[in-house]
Amino acid sequence: MTEYPTSQEGPQPVASGGGTDEAGHGKAPIAATEAVRTHAPGTGAEPGGSAAAASDARAARSAAGLPRPRGAAAGDVPAGADCPQGQAQAQAQGQLPDPGHDNARPRDGATHGDAGAVAGAGGAGRHGGGGTGTPVGGTGEATAARREGDRLRFVGAATRRIARGIDLDEIVLGLCRATVPTFSDAILVYLRDPLPVGDERPVGPVVLRLRRTDRLRPIDDLTDLSSTIGAGMDLAGAAGATGELDFSQLPLVGPQGDLPAAELCEIRPGGALAEVLRGVRPVFASSAAARVALPELLGVDHPLPRGNRAVLAPLRGRRRVIGAAVFLRSPERPAFEPNDLLVAAQLATHTALGIDKAVLYGREAYIADELQRTMLPDSLPQPTGVRLASRYLPAAETARVGGDWYDAIPLPGSRVALVVGDVMGHSMTSAAIMGQLRTTAQTLAQLDLPPAEVLHHLDEQAQRLGSDRMATCLYAVYDPVAHRITIANAGHPPPVLLHLGGRAEVLRVPPGAPIGVGGVDFEAVELDAPAGGTLLLYTDGLVESRLRDVWTGIEQLRERLATTAQLTGLDHPPPLEALCDDVLDMLGPGDRDDDIALLAARFDGIAPSDVAYWFLDPEETAPGRARRFARRALTRWGLEELSDSLELLVSEVVTNAVRYAERPVTLRLLRTDVLRCEVGDDSPQLPRQRRARDTDEGGRGLFLVNRMARRWGATRLSSGKVVWFELSLPGQPERR
Repeated sequence: MTEYPTSQEGPQPVASGGGTDEAGHGKAPIAATEAVRTHAPGTGAEPGGSAAAASDARAARSAAGLPRPRGAAAGDVPAGADCPQGQAQAQAQGQLPDPGHDNARPRDGATHGDAGAVAGAGGAGRHGGGGTGTPVGGTGEATAARREGDRLRFVGAATRRIARGIDLDEIVLGLCRATVPTFSDAILVYLRDPLPVGDERPVGPVVLRLRRTDRLRPIDDLTDLSSTIGAGMDLAGAAGATGELDFSQLPLVGPQGDLPAAELCEIRPGGALAEVLRGVRPVFASSAAARVALPELLGVDHPLPRGNRAVLAPLRGRRRVIGAAVFLRSPERPAFEPNDLLVAAQLATHTALGIDKAVLYGREAYIADELQRTMLPDSLPQPTGVRLASRYLPAAETARVGGDWYDAIPLPGSRVALVVGDVMGHSMTSAAIMGQLRTTAQTLAQLDLPPAEVLHHLDEQAQRLGSDRMATCLYAVYDPVAHRITIANAGHPPPVLLHLGGRAEVLRVPPGAPIGVGGVDFEAVELDAPAGGTLLLYTDGLVESRLRDVWTGIEQLRERLATTAQLTGLDHPPPLEALCDDVLDMLGPGDRDDDIALLAARFDGIAPSDVAYWFLDPEETAPGRARRFARRALTRWGLEELSDSLELLVSEVVTNAVRYAERPVTLRLLRTDVLRCEVGDDSPQLPRQRRARDTDEGGRGLFLVNRMARRWGATRLSSGKVVWFELSLPGQPERR
């Protein structure tokens, strides 16, 4: 009879089991102690029982499937040892362990199956025998009830352990740990590869892959493991001289711990395995269907265990079979019973439903990660005159989607727009709204609108998305030529500027109302952006938590930046990437209540000596004047090698601008790591490259720019457009 100790959830009383025949049919349970008491003379308390009584006791133990007492050979059972008085005498003679000794006390959640059975039987004799030792009627029913209770407690503990898993591996591991060695000596878990998700219809053949195997480990402490497995199995008798169980009669479980089963199995439509899995219910290996299905699953080279020592249980999710589990028992243990099929069905059902949920959860987590990744920039641009670094941290591993975002958008004139925002909530909806607002901000930035105007349009867009779509945002534009930054704020925490000397300053910017409120004007402020300074834009998750308010967090951030600058030296700024990591280190264990977006900008600027700027009237002489101005600038910078290329391209771009412009045309040259030329006019029509025909007199200007320039582009402004191109400096590789 199978025992089900609930060692997973703490010690529970477990009754001794009765025997089963090889076909798995339960025999009538026989209490060994009652059999001994029946044959003992008098009350059964005499220390010197007869050899016949001892023989009857051994027969009763064998019929009930109980183990032989540890340390006793065949025929060495002391007479009356199963009754309380006999136990006391045997303990005095050293034949039974002392209940008060450590070696007899169950440890680590061990069950008390033998002790409970002996105590229960002894109690029945004392109260109902009247000194005759005759067992009271109904003891078999009580034992069966205890066994059913143990079975229910085991199923409850096992399903709770399986349900604790979140991902796929945790659920499968929970099944293995809950059943080995309590329910079986080994287990093999097969799952479909790939696992179907939701309502997806699988394509191609159904393939099962061996996901995990587990088996009873070698026995180092027979006392502990015996108490863990329960009273229905005698490990002392089953273990060999090396301290390992003998699995030689169980071909699927090798003596070295390997499980040489097939790793992949393709289910043939209409085959025996497909029929068993379609039937859903677990089956014994000795059944006609399983005898054909198991070789198909495990491989034909592996013989099946004899009798009911293997159970094949299909794993069926909500819509389809997703795998199979094979439970195995060694010959030293009673075979499975018909009631064990119900236990296997419960374990398989809970495992399959848990796997179904884990797959769905994994798909949702994957979608969330992909959504968050696509909503945030893969990499930051490298605009001239500023260096950038960023960080993003989700609120928790189980809530990886949030509404925080950051962005850096190159603008005409070597400027760059710095954006950081925070949408309310931590859901897929918040991430979707964040993506729409970020796309809107990028579009508005390309129009080169003032920062306050950008926030105004974002506010209108948030109101169109819904009445409760609110977000905070800070939009700043840095000009490396003028060394100035213009900032507009919509309810966002103020930025912090770390100066070159180590002083950290919280910038005074208008607070503004959050985006989505509607009917609120936004203000912008223009501040100095000194070379070597570092501007830190962040979301409130960095400075606000349940343990501190936002202004306390801002002050701690300012102090942290100042301390970091002092450690690296006051004559040079700290490394930008290391600075971001150091800022995040200020977060404590209880400070991760919200996701965090962080954007750091190091102002390098462009020196005035590296900038040349002119205004050209829209006349026919403008291209010639532009060529002369460009030649003079190259001479001053020592870049005469670029004169021919620059004059040709400047002439083509200025000629195109003069053709459509009504106001003066601007020409600007910037020398940084490249030579950049920018030509602006008041016409909003962007130039388009086309292939000129042989008979055309024009249309080849942009073709020349595209072939000779390192890069080129055109940007539409609120007051016109800017066409720009770049040339590599002498000694630098040509990059497109």
